[in-house]
Amino acid sequence: MRIDIITVLPELLRSPFEASILKRAIEANLVDVHFHNLRDYTNDNYKSVDDYQFGGGAGMVMLIEPIDKCISKLKSERDYNEIIYMTPDGDTLTQGIANTLSLKENIIILCGHYKGVDQRVRDHFITKEISIGDFVLSGGELGAAVLCDAIIRLIPGVLGNETSALTDSFQDNLLAPPIYTRPREYKGWKVPDVLFSGNFPEIEKWREEQALKRTEERRPDILD
Repeated sequence: MRIDIITVLPELLRSPFEASILKRAIEANLVDVHFHNLRDYTNDNYKSVDDYQFGGGAGMVMLIEPIDKCISKLKSERDYNEIIYMTPDGDTLTQGIANTLSLKENIIILCGHYKGVDQRVRDHFITKEISIGDFVLSGGELGAAVLCDAIIRLIPGVLGNETSALTDSFQDNLLAPPIYTRPREYKGWKVPDVLFSGNFPEIEKWREEQALKRTEERRPDILD
């Protein structure tokens, strides 16, 4: 998979990709991530990527021309399955969306800034708009990093145990059940006996019951 991220702050994005799972995935050539500074596609000496909005109002708007130049250059080099715009009014990121995107070959992620992008960018270039929640960040970079992490960890070979991702929260529309490790008892707090029974059907039944109970208590909305 190849991911091209268009941003005005590439330095803000690099850190998550230089550690942990994302770094290992890149070093293993399981994913190819590239950052593109939008200011490199400007014409003026100030490398302007924004201007005042027509009709007045507070906040600057990202210009269409440098975005067009960057996307057009990338599209001239390869075909892209999706061109994604990170925006608060996009579709809320879910595990299902991450699952689908992890199967793609090439995607572009455009990070918004200021008041957002010229609407013509959204009308003519963007194929999918994604939000990571009902709140506003200073830019789309952190949202893009979250999206990339959610996608990349699902690529076969990235996780040490590939079945681990299949038991994550939301994969089956349930939250994950409680999990435990050593010691078996700590300060009088005990691990449920069923986990030591060796009866794997019973263990699986217990986990399913606990997952349903936790979801009903904490996120009944996803059961609907």
